[in-house]
Amino acid sequence: MNKIAGIFLLLLPALALRAQQLTLDEAISIALKNSLDIELAKNNLEASTISNSLALAGGLPIVNATFNDNQSYTNLNQKLSNGTNIARNGNTNNALNTGVTINYLVYNGNRVKIARSRLGAIEKQSQVLLLLQTQNLLANVMANYYNIVRQNGFINTVQKSIEVTQQRKKLIDARKEVGLANNADTYQAQLDLTASEQDLRNQQLALQQAGADLLRLLTLRADSTVTIQDTIIVDRSLDLETLRAKIFATPAVRSADQQVIINELLEKEIYTSRLPSLSVVGGLNYNRNQNAAGFTLLNQSYGPVAGIGILVPIFNGGIIKKQQQVAAIDIRNAETSREIILRDIEVQITRSWLAYKNNLNQLEVEQQNNKVAADLLNLVQQRFLLGVGTIVDVREAQKSFVEAGFRLVNISFQAKLAEVELKRLSGSMVQ
Repeated sequence: MNKIAGIFLLLLPALALRAQQLTLDEAISIALKNSLDIELAKNNLEASTISNSLALAGGLPIVNATFNDNQSYTNLNQKLSNGTNIARNGNTNNALNTGVTINYLVYNGNRVKIARSRLGAIEKQSQVLLLLQTQNLLANVMANYYNIVRQNGFINTVQKSIEVTQQRKKLIDARKEVGLANNADTYQAQLDLTASEQDLRNQQLALQQAGADLLRLLTLRADSTVTIQDTIIVDRSLDLETLRAKIFATPAVRSADQQVIINELLEKEIYTSRLPSLSVVGGLNYNRNQNAAGFTLLNQSYGPVAGIGILVPIFNGGIIKKQQQVAAIDIRNAETSREIILRDIEVQITRSWLAYKNNLNQLEVEQQNNKVAADLLNLVQQRFLLGVGTIVDVREAQKSFVEAGFRLVNISFQAKLAEVELKRLSGSMVQ
């Protein structure tokens, strides 16, 4: 394959004085380090990892400490059955209650176990989503990286055409000085040179725009500079059946699988709300009531407390049943979404495979065609220098050379895109 090389200036923050060559591996490393999307996915994974605990599942005992100290001032008027009358204003009363209680859930229909499994499934899904985000980022970086290589390939072809036009114009100018060329040839050469220079400017603009897209993916400043010199080499070893066999292990499908599991566990968790629950309560209490007047001047008690609690749901308006019905619909939706993802991936792999094979076939033809176009241009140039070729022959050869060069570069790029897409869809890009 002809080498498609070029230079694009981007600036890495650490490179202010000179440009440094940026390889694809380095671009991927920078993107993975700086990507805000990857950071969000990592944060979601960290949050789900923290949430995957026995405490949030409700499996740990709950310990509470209480302290209440109430002071009051009252007017007292009591008549006792023994004939005693007590009438006193401005009495001080103090009630002190403190204690520590422990509530431990012994059984609630395995809700704790189910909730813990659901939290674990959410954590696994977050891991897969991080992998999916990473895979998509790599595919985007590769597509934008090779787009820069493609634009440089276009520029190289246009520059070669400009060199030919400049040589032709010099020769025509020299012939005109000795009376062997007319003004029409001179004007046409100048028009061709101007048109080629305009094409070059357009390609440079496309290169700058491609560089801006890559900078965004790398999360670098817009005034950054790096040098990119690379060749588009297409992996020709891909096999359709092997790619299809990997579909069920792709991050997208695995994430859909986890969503089905999460919804199934959530339905079971809702069902356990209909079952009795048993809890054990224990603790230590201290109560003290002191009154300045009245029948009881001091009442104090303290000691351990233990007991059991049984909760039996009887009727709550059918809320749990309706929640189960909704959860069952969510399960069906998750299963349907999984089937849609599988179908879409299969279709996309088929489409990308057709593009991949077609571009590979065209690539072999265009490589030969590009060589023929270059040889033709050299031959016509030599004939023109010897005075046996016409300016029309040179222009037609130039046109064929440019078109062949553009087709070769573009087909190489399209084949590479198809390869990257096949690897992304099959999960082969990230293991």
